[in-house]
Amino acid sequence: MAQEILCEVNNCKFWSNGNKCSAKSIYVVSQKGKRAKSSEETDCKTFVPRD
Repeated sequence: MAQEILCEVNNCKFWSNGNKCSAKSIYVVSQKGKRAKSSEETDCKTFVPRD
């Protein structure tokens, strides 16, 4: 399992310096329940806006 998760969404609660994700787990789903064929067809459900 990946130990380092990179993320550029700096307005997320879990974003850390160096574009690293500090969430304990990541939940990614395919859009509209269909089988994803590219990263553009997925959504990160772990995202939480920073206060």
